[in-house]
Amino acid sequence: MGELEIHTLGHASLLLRLGRETIYTDPYSQVCSFTGLPKASLVLITHDHYDHLDPEALRPILASSTTVIANPDAAVQLEGAISLRNGEMTSWKGIAVKALPAYNTTGRNPDGEFFHPRGVGNGYLMDFDGFRVYVAGDTEFIPEMSACRGVDVAFLPKNLPYTMSDEMFVEAARFIAPKVLYPYHYFEVDIESLRRELPGIEVRL
Repeated sequence: MGELEIHTLGHASLLLRLGRETIYTDPYSQVCSFTGLPKASLVLITHDHYDHLDPEALRPILASSTTVIANPDAAVQLEGAISLRNGEMTSWKGIAVKALPAYNTTGRNPDGEFFHPRGVGNGYLMDFDGFRVYVAGDTEFIPEMSACRGVDVAFLPKNLPYTMSDEMFVEAARFIAPKVLYPYHYFEVDIESLRRELPGIEVRL
């Protein structure tokens, strides 16, 4: 399908370029100015928290031809968006896009509710004709990650209390065993420590 370019824009925002197609995930205006960036061919929204569903970031990159795929809570706020629940799949220009669960198993707010309840948010597994990219969304290490074992590229979040601790991040990475791993959605990261903990995986920052 051609060469896939990967650009990390900060927080959970990614920009993937494949030929003439431009794919964004969770554009967030507080970490990047999207004014002047290429118009989106496809936008993936994992859930409707303000740092993942950001109208200010979307405004300059949306075009009449843009396809938006989102979890149900976000899709109802975006005119024309395709709604995908956990486990559902669609195809976009030959790229298979599957919505995978993304949720907390330990992280709770002061009221005792999970920051990200099960069944609400999405991660996305994109299959570029056999080249697979996993964007985990806001999640901890969960059994459903078994669908992503051996992917070519994985983006895993690492920030407490909302997603994974350092130890859980390493455990999830070892379980998935991607060829290339990007920590994302982090407050801070010790990249050399992660590389020592994850021999055999190319850890990029």
